[in-house]
Amino acid sequence: MKSRDQEYRELFMAEALEYYDAMSRHLSELERNPQDTEALNELFRLMHNLKANARAMGFVDMGEVAHKMETLFGQIRGQERTFTGSLVPLTFGAVDTLGNMIRAVGAGQESADAHTLLDNLERLIQGEEPIQAATEQTTEEADADAGRKLELSDLVYIPVKKLDNLLNLVGELVIDRDRILTLAAEIGNAALQTTAQHLFRISDDLQYSVMDVRLVGAGVLLNKFPRVVRDVAAAENKQVELTLAGQDVQIDRNVLQLITDALLHIVRNGVSHGLEDAATRVAAGKPPVGQLRISALTERDDVLIQVQDDGRGINTEAVRQKAIRKGVVTADAAALLDEEGVWMLLFEAGFSMAEKITDISGRGVGLDVVKLAIDSLGGRLRVNSELGKGTTFTLVLPTSIAVKGALLVELDARAYAVPLLHTDTVLALHADEIFAVGGLLMTRVQEENVPLVPLRQLLYVEGDEPLPRATRADLPPDDTLHQVLVVSYNNRRLGLIVDRFLRQQSIVVKPLSKPLDTIDLFGGVTLLGSGQLCLVLDVPALTRLFLTKRP
Repeated sequence: MKSRDQEYRELFMAEALEYYDAMSRHLSELERNPQDTEALNELFRLMHNLKANARAMGFVDMGEVAHKMETLFGQIRGQERTFTGSLVPLTFGAVDTLGNMIRAVGAGQESADAHTLLDNLERLIQGEEPIQAATEQTTEEADADAGRKLELSDLVYIPVKKLDNLLNLVGELVIDRDRILTLAAEIGNAALQTTAQHLFRISDDLQYSVMDVRLVGAGVLLNKFPRVVRDVAAAENKQVELTLAGQDVQIDRNVLQLITDALLHIVRNGVSHGLEDAATRVAAGKPPVGQLRISALTERDDVLIQVQDDGRGINTEAVRQKAIRKGVVTADAAALLDEEGVWMLLFEAGFSMAEKITDISGRGVGLDVVKLAIDSLGGRLRVNSELGKGTTFTLVLPTSIAVKGALLVELDARAYAVPLLHTDTVLALHADEIFAVGGLLMTRVQEENVPLVPLRQLLYVEGDEPLPRATRADLPPDDTLHQVLVVSYNNRRLGLIVDRFLRQQSIVVKPLSKPLDTIDLFGGVTLLGSGQLCLVLDVPALTRLFLTKRP
């Protein structure tokens, strides 16, 4: 497997060689027509980009040559000089030198000494003539020009839409593969089973290879936030120091795209609501400059994006009372919420702790977009806060949204898939482990009371009808084991009573077609190896339905 440094070097090489080809082309255009503004602007842009990329990779001489060339083309753009005389051959020679430097990077070799070229470029910048006349060429000469080879990059750029289409095709292949494996086992033909197993290995490798191509560093998104934080801090008259970490953590590009707005809201919220102004911080015994940290890290098969501040923390009681006043939750229900439950109220639609409307907050559009984005990915959200010390928001995201791990359960002889990201544990309960409180069935899981509900009731509930009140008399005889899948969403656990557990497997989720896509209890559909269609349960939607319909 390639190291990340090697991958970055190859990406740099691919882009730098494209720059080199474009520079040569635009230089020729500029030589033919020194008034060609478009060619001049492109040369300036290409030199600027190569300078930045080379310096970021630690290629000092390459960055310096590009920097001085950028300065020269800037002078031409500013009409301080014209593209004539010794400037012409020297810039062509400088571009050739850049090409040699780029090829040396690809070959892992030291590039040729560039001091003479840099001195000559500096003399031109200062309005002096080069030390050596660049117009004089020896017989041996870059002869070498006549025998120059044309080169193509080993890397290609692929539009994301093409990768999406390829992944969809691989998903179809995986579905058919599972059907072939099932048929081979039913027929019992040894040769067919061997071929089916070979197909399984190849398709598995293909699937993960395509998924790997779609992975990008989290820095693609994280590196956009210094400017965001700077602008919000300026608008709020606050001093903020931003730290980024984990830019190399790999995540599916589509996942990153879907959380962009969510992360933006959390970061803006951290600066606007989380961090205090300098005077307030000093009065509280803190440094005047607030600290904000955005980091990416891995946890098992998930990627975590964390936004951490050392601000005022969440005032739990203030949130509880504001939610009651806003009608987000009743006073009785709010009183039963623990600290984490209250914090989750911040993500309800239209809820805001802002006392006044500004360009940053208070317009009724805020953290609810975070929950919607996380739900759409099948992810989770964690909040941890300490009053006066700060708050940490953690987005738990799948590495890829193309293939999901799922637990298959059976209800009324039909299979349903539950994403593993939301599964907490599975239980087989005797009747004496279940008790009824206030019309709800409950059980104890890890020192916590967890409500139980038959999955059948949630799927078949109609209109505005509440769930029926439950008593122990509704339970089957004591010798019956009740199969319970405990799911988790927004730090709330819910036990779903099912007929039986089938198995755990990876699934390819397809969206439901119209008009079924309006049923929010299902997050999509997949095809099992038997050819049976299997609905994918939307755990967040089921949890919200239970909270709405509970007796």
